[in-house]
Amino acid sequence: MTRSIRTLIPLLALVAWAVPPPAPAQEQPADSGFGEEIQVTEVVLDVLVTDERGNVIVGLDHHDFVVRENGEPVDLTSVSFYSNRRLLGAETAGVAPGEATEPASANRYFVLFFHDRRQDLPDIMPRLMEAGRSAQDWARTDLLPNDWVAVVGYDHKLKLFQDFTTDAEEIAKAIDAVIGGQDPDGKSWPSRAQDPDPARPSIAERLPTGKELRQATFDFHKGMTVLGEALDPILGRKNLLLFSFGFGDLDSFGQYSPDPRWYPPMMQTLNDANVAVYPVNLFTARTGAFATGSDLEDALSHVAADTGGRYFDLFTTFETPLAQIAEENNGYYLLSYRSRHPAGAQGFQRVEVDTKNPQFRIRHREGYSFGG
Repeated sequence: MTRSIRTLIPLLALVAWAVPPPAPAQEQPADSGFGEEIQVTEVVLDVLVTDERGNVIVGLDHHDFVVRENGEPVDLTSVSFYSNRRLLGAETAGVAPGEATEPASANRYFVLFFHDRRQDLPDIMPRLMEAGRSAQDWARTDLLPNDWVAVVGYDHKLKLFQDFTTDAEEIAKAIDAVIGGQDPDGKSWPSRAQDPDPARPSIAERLPTGKELRQATFDFHKGMTVLGEALDPILGRKNLLLFSFGFGDLDSFGQYSPDPRWYPPMMQTLNDANVAVYPVNLFTARTGAFATGSDLEDALSHVAADTGGRYFDLFTTFETPLAQIAEENNGYYLLSYRSRHPAGAQGFQRVEVDTKNPQFRIRHREGYSFGG
């Protein structure tokens, strides 16, 4: 959910994502006092707060946020801000003295996801190559030492070309492999080594292999779901940059409608794993060979809105969305509170987050799963 805002404080440098949020939601039985058992869930939400230019807003506390479940406000137990650099001072950050607190230092995670549809849309190859080159330049020039990047692709199954790394050249090689239509065959999965580094974030550790991976990811939605499950153990916000023309099917009226079999489980898994999807349209003109599939682009808008990401549709070069995604992910707020559900119940709880300043832009995941 987004809203307009006057220009406020730009952070002075690209900052990194937090790794040390509290443990994921935990449930504890409680007695309501009336004979009914309930479960108390500790909910943790990562929230982006920016101005209209994508500059991160700093200096907010629990008085500035309004969080609701089923239309009812909840009481926040904590609000923390995470960044990869220390504030240089209240005046530098644009915050009145005494209002700013030192942000926690952390890592930032990016997954470059290339949706390869060259088999049914061969004319998309030039745009796929252009997106790849821009991503390579971005990795070489804009990443910070504690930025972790993984490279995945999807044609008829999910493919992991590079597990999380901070090495720009390894990232560039993996992108070349994606564009070249290669099969990684596990070559870039260092976490499957005999003695994996426990401090190294990894997708491969929880990803199926071989025929099992093909069978588990026969559909694009399933590929995204399996990827979300593999990302879940990594603490902190994960930013998935999805280079795609769209996914799913059109209904009898030629319009996109989320598939009730695959879309809800995919969305819930991504939300539970704190994965924000940033779709980047591989082809923005709705004419010519792409006219028949243009409505599939609506899927990109849906998944961005449902996971607290942002859809990039109209732009001149791929450098623009890459730079804007990095800029607006300069820092984030971690909100926590306790939620109560009947004992034994399970489902997906939607959450609304606002700030008391109506000019701020807010992005957050749609909710969380409970029970089960």
